[in-house]
Parts: sequence; C-alpha cells; structure tokens
Amino acid sequence: MGDFDRPMPIPTPTTQPFWDALAEHKVRIQYSPSARQYVFYPRVLAPGTLADDLEWREISGAASLYTYTVAYRPTAPHFAGDVPQLLAVVQWDEGPRFSTEIVNVEPGGLEVGMRLRPVFYDYPDSGVTMLRYEPA
Repeated sequence: MGDFDRPMPIPTPTTQPFWDALAEHKVRIQYSPSARQYVFYPRVLAPGTLADDLEWREISGAASLYTYTVAYRPTAPHFAGDVPQLLAVVQWDEGPRFSTEIVNVEPGGLEVGMRLRPVFYDYPDSGVTMLRYEPA
C-alpha cells in the first residue's frame, strides 16, 4: 500500500490556517495575547482566559523530543509497510506539544530531550502536507 491509502486529516475552518502554513512548509500556530502564550491544538477561544484574541503566528518549528514510542506492530493496516513507526510527542521551543512521527533515524538513535527539526511531507493527491520531525 502507498501513502495515498493512508487516512489523511480533514482541515476544518478552525484548523485551516495550520494546514495552509504546512503547505508553504512553515509552522504557524495560535498565540493568545491575554494568556501570553502559544496554543496548540487550534481552537476558537484562548484556554484559561476564554478570550477571543487568538492570533496565528509563525514559529520556527524547532523542538525537543518530549516522549516517544516505537511501534513494531502497525497502528492500522495502512501502516503495515512502515514499521517500526517512531511515534512521538515533541515540544516546540515556543511551548506547546505536538504529536507526530520521527523520521530519518533508527529507534536506538532517539533520546528524550534531543533537538529536532521539522520535515514537511507533501501529499498532492490529498492536498495535505504532514509535519514530521528528524534529529537536528
């Protein structure tokens, strides 16, 4: 099976700016001036303050590995050819955490806290760009 068989995310009006930025190979997330913090996942109101002040801002995308798991069994049939899968949560330098997949490294090369950089995977057939990470 190829990548085109994979389930792909469906952008919503709230998440569209995030996906549009990825298509440009940029990372853009929301910032709340009232909470003085970056926010992810995309939402309508700022967490904590419930203010209607969320702004989309570009961030570097640089991150540290927060936690990971090595999936030796496919997480779904479409990923049968992709094991082991390195499933991870990364922490952006700006604060929020992001669930992703680590690429271009062997499982033994992963270490919590290691520096990571974004890798953009374009899927023209579905019109989606996915954000993954590799060692910096």
